[in-house]
Amino acid sequence: MKNIKICDRTLCTAGAHFSFKEKIEIARQLERLNVNAVELPEIENAKTDTLLVRTVASFVKNSVLSVCGGKTRESIDLAADALRTAAKPRIRIELPLSTVGMEYICHKKAPKMGEFITELVSYAKEKCGDTEFCAMDATRADKAFLYEMIDTAIAAGAGIITVSDDAAEQMPDEFAAFIAEIAAHIGGKAEISVMCSDKNGLASASSVMAVKQGADSVKTAVSGDITALEGFAAMIKNCGDTCGFCSDIKNTELNRIVKQIVRITGGKTDTAAPIAAEQSGITLDGSDGKDAVVSAAAALGYDLSEEDAQKVYEEFRRVAAKKKVGAKELEVIITSTAMQAPPTYTLVNYVINNGNVISASAQVTLERDGNRTTGISIGDGPIDAAFLALEQIIGSRYELEDFKIETVTEGKESIGSALVKLRFSGKLYSGNGISTDIIGASIRAYINAVNKIVYGEA
Repeated sequence: MKNIKICDRTLCTAGAHFSFKEKIEIARQLERLNVNAVELPEIENAKTDTLLVRTVASFVKNSVLSVCGGKTRESIDLAADALRTAAKPRIRIELPLSTVGMEYICHKKAPKMGEFITELVSYAKEKCGDTEFCAMDATRADKAFLYEMIDTAIAAGAGIITVSDDAAEQMPDEFAAFIAEIAAHIGGKAEISVMCSDKNGLASASSVMAVKQGADSVKTAVSGDITALEGFAAMIKNCGDTCGFCSDIKNTELNRIVKQIVRITGGKTDTAAPIAAEQSGITLDGSDGKDAVVSAAAALGYDLSEEDAQKVYEEFRRVAAKKKVGAKELEVIITSTAMQAPPTYTLVNYVINNGNVISASAQVTLERDGNRTTGISIGDGPIDAAFLALEQIIGSRYELEDFKIETVTEGKESIGSALVKLRFSGKLYSGNGISTDIIGASIRAYINAVNKIVYGEA
């Protein structure tokens, strides 16, 4: 039975607006899930990005740790240096091979791409034995040129060739035929990996069809725009015996771990099966101490530092004062507190006035560096009023890119979870907040997003 490798790109496709702690936790969960490779983007900030790679390398031992080498020797040097302590390091060279992509991204014409690929791949091979070449936008490249560049990359030392359908312009059967021809051309000289865009909702189907025609590995992501990790892994589990392939994914952990990552990313899973508190056997109340909370977190797969454990326990006490806390509530508490940026602003209190005969108003008090500031505003609804009051205190107006509210549990005493995504200087920053009051959850989510902005700009 053929073993299909799953290489996860969650931290590449949706990692830009995550905090450092969130990125670490996502990588930790992917390692626990036993994906074959955890992929990280190109190192742009030599200090913070290198620290991230080295931190991830300290616990990612079973999975390959792959970093994009960029488009220069200098960026390859940064990737190689960051991967020094990795148990299984890999450097990827990702270059577009469509005419538009080459000229717009690489500023090169087709005749110059061969030299460019040879230079980068051979240098990456020199710095790291495990080297991968990703032919981005391959389905829109000239076929003869694509084959020539693949041969060039293999000759330069690439052991893996990734074929990417960025445009999602091929149906699953068409992509399968496309991969079959490439596999026949390569003739086993390198592994074949595929990356399928999910713009048309057929990424998982295209990936499975590609595997049947010779692909050795598939790029996936949680809440990304390519093949969904959960859906593809489930497809292999359910159809693998019939099709003759399997994966190393821990299927018993799949649903739980994906949902943990989704709580961080704020995205959606492929399946709607909930994680019930009774399945984990976790039920806590206000009488439980810090050790009990930390033990429960460990049972859910979270390894909390002493600082994070204290934050989680303080938030737990606030929630447990009103209701019992099960597995789902505890997970939301962890993701909304332990993985957030250092709290430049903290919520002191808020007062909301709302009704069908008065305009909604909000009074919010925040604390920063020991100083308390109050903002008062009227808005189109209580949450809008609260956000305007927060902007008044902070002194900046951010573009609200996304805002979601959901209930974590059922019943009158259910916990509300809010996700806020703010755009600042072209970057997205997300914040999570929880409360038995959805307005309170929304305020906390907004503050957490702002704290990320302040921390990122410091």
